[in-house]
Amino acid sequence: MQKVKKMGVWELTLLVLVNMMGSGIILLPTKLASVGTISVLSWFITGGAVACLAYAFAKCGMFSRRGGGMGGYAEYSFGKAGNFMTNYTYSITALLADVAIALTAVAYALQVLGVESNATTICVGTLIAIWAATALSLGGPKSVGRITSFTVLGVVVPVLGISLIGWFWFSPSLWISQWNPHNLPFFDAVSSSIALTLWAFAGFESAVSNSDAVENPEKNVPIAVMAATFGAAAVYVVSTNVIQGIVPSAELVNSNAPFGVAFAHMFSPAVGQVINAFFVLSCFGSLMACQFTAVQCLKSGADAGYFPAIFAKETKRGLPLMDMIIVAILQSIFVIMSASPEFFSQFEAAVDLSVMTNLIPFIFSMGSILVIQKAATGKTDFVTNICAVIGLIYSFYALYACGTDALVWGSLVTFLGIALYGIVSPKYDLEAAVAYNKKIDAEKAAQNQ
Repeated sequence: MQKVKKMGVWELTLLVLVNMMGSGIILLPTKLASVGTISVLSWFITGGAVACLAYAFAKCGMFSRRGGGMGGYAEYSFGKAGNFMTNYTYSITALLADVAIALTAVAYALQVLGVESNATTICVGTLIAIWAATALSLGGPKSVGRITSFTVLGVVVPVLGISLIGWFWFSPSLWISQWNPHNLPFFDAVSSSIALTLWAFAGFESAVSNSDAVENPEKNVPIAVMAATFGAAAVYVVSTNVIQGIVPSAELVNSNAPFGVAFAHMFSPAVGQVINAFFVLSCFGSLMACQFTAVQCLKSGADAGYFPAIFAKETKRGLPLMDMIIVAILQSIFVIMSASPEFFSQFEAAVDLSVMTNLIPFIFSMGSILVIQKAATGKTDFVTNICAVIGLIYSFYALYACGTDALVWGSLVTFLGIALYGIVSPKYDLEAAVAYNKKIDAEKAAQNQ
């Protein structure tokens, strides 16, 4: 029997790096310009914290014997309720992340088409993008995979390109002059871009899903995850800061397509438009992939009995059609409710709420890491525990940095999840509750005899 060749640490590192470098980066220069180049400190804080979280997640993947990713990790310490809440909030995250990606695609598309950006064009364009991605996803996972594997180059190539050659147009004096243009207090300046920098690293927690296809996974998976995280952080820091040394902040702040503006400064407006077109294609590919992920989150939850059975239904071709329609409807409702004439305000609202709900599974997972380790090995690892503690501290800091509105709405969504678990909990908790009651009744009866 021929031995199956598995990935080495280098191949896995490249795979994780490409998966992380999606469309989350391409609107960030606009927000970072409103803060100033002091936002580079946010990158270092988030990059370090994400590296710790990634390492801890890699160890969870090595030691956990439960399926279901972060939901399985949470179940070690928080039972079925923790598993449910992790799956529930992660599904909400996926829904909102799709909206942010759709908004990004529309922002660049409006620049390419020369259409004015206002509440109507943003809303209509985003709805078209969401439903078009849903329609194209009817081709199934193979079709989505082919499209996204090609379109990801539309982000990777320009972002890597400006990181390498942008230095020829970089002005150190311009970068320094834009350090803190609004004289914000240090803590406020750093915190204001934490949520968006974390958004750029979205997906790092899924890196351990390829561990079965890796040689010596206990050693190579943590190495690859850490290397990919630091690699992505380097590209993010360099690309966004190079742009701020090429384009004045006043121009970046008012741009819905910052990378296109930067390439226009470096070469010509025509080149800038070509870059914008690349980003439109890439964002649309990312949208299809994330739509598919959101649908799979709901279907997996339904298969496990957490969500209504309607989410588990498939067509004869194996497509969860009802899930796809419901996801698109929910996203459309959010787009209409959050419609704004200021494009970036709507984008930031989607990102902040998405990041806030995504932090809940992080907290559940890191809170379970002691039990996960002890159940597998009978002991715990000092480095893993330190990384988990740093990840927890950062997660609470990021929750604060998401802002009041995101915390309020995110809390309401989370509390709704607690109520929803009460509806499905008899499947998982009733038998144990009945057994406990019988035990107490027996003890009382024994005492009364």
